[in-house]
Amino acid sequence: NNQVAQSKQDNYSVFSLWDTYRGANPLYTILQPKRTQDFIESFRLQYQQTGLLPMWTLSNNETNCMIGYHSASIIADANSKGIALENKEELLAGMIASSNYNHLGKVQYAQNGFIDANLEAESVSKTLEYAYDDWCISKFAKQIGNDSIAKIYQLRSANWMNLYHPESGFFQARKGGMWLPNFKPNEVNHHYTEANAWQYSLAAPHHISQLVAMKGKQGMERFLDSLFYSSSTMSGREQSDITGLIGQYAHGNEPSHHIVYLYAFSETPKVGQKYIHKIIHEFHNNTPDGMIGNDDCGQMSAWYILSTLGFYPVNPANSEFIFGAPQVKKAILHLENNKTFTIVTSNFSIENIYQDKPILNNIILSSPLINYSQIMSGGILNFQMTNK
Repeated sequence: NNQVAQSKQDNYSVFSLWDTYRGANPLYTILQPKRTQDFIESFRLQYQQTGLLPMWTLSNNETNCMIGYHSASIIADANSKGIALENKEELLAGMIASSNYNHLGKVQYAQNGFIDANLEAESVSKTLEYAYDDWCISKFAKQIGNDSIAKIYQLRSANWMNLYHPESGFFQARKGGMWLPNFKPNEVNHHYTEANAWQYSLAAPHHISQLVAMKGKQGMERFLDSLFYSSSTMSGREQSDITGLIGQYAHGNEPSHHIVYLYAFSETPKVGQKYIHKIIHEFHNNTPDGMIGNDDCGQMSAWYILSTLGFYPVNPANSEFIFGAPQVKKAILHLENNKTFTIVTSNFSIENIYQDKPILNNIILSSPLINYSQIMSGGILNFQMTNK
């Protein structure tokens, strides 16, 4: 209504959420939890003013750019990590309103469980990202005691399965309910957002265990090997955002960012560590053009920072960071709670690019991940580096 609104706190804008929900916002929960509170309060104020949570705001104006309702991810992530949020019921109302808004195929998605390629461009990517955001809504609703909403969105969060082709093992477009013919996973077309089927092939970060179960542990390993070893040649339309290629993995754009960490869920986790080392040293360097692709409001930098420290959030809203291969001798995180979290690597060198058995506060960790609460409690994480 063109009125000037007054904010009682620091109000933020430029939320490139399709990019930053993956790694930058989880990094802020470690380094900037107070600002994370203010980010989410800024989301709530925008919901008050417009009836929707931010999608991609620029200078306090909603651009409606990109896809998804990824404010849900940032809110659910912060709440699950114990970052104090006010007006939680209103935030949930904003999540629900954003998920049901008649825009970009959301109504058909809610009714049919997927978006038909007849109706909407980028139908596969939208379906997949909506399903992830629905998982975040379900998680947040359950945490604040709204079990009925939690159940509805828990069911919706499995909608990615409706586009999973059981024979190809890829997420594919459907038209009139039928699979589109002549599927080519390396083809860049209008069914995916700035990507092809390879780059969206594992885009169910909230249900990785189900994806692994569907493919099998060895099958997941073979699939990842195929992705990284295949030719980088693509067909279809030109897409300048697809850069930083290793096979069909595209580090220069966001949909691929979690994929290399999925080797941790296969029987060959060190293959993933090899690629993490390669990505850090070949796609990030100390020159004016030293970062592949577009930094996208900090997401590319956040991937680098987290990966250099040795971990990354495959699911950005479940409080877990999956181990990769650290690339520093020592790093100290000075946390807002006045504690320090120190990362140390033993036998670190240019040849010793693999890590064995991370040790947290003198205790060997048996799982390939570290929790947010363990980081924020402070202490020392020691990686034993090797060339084997």
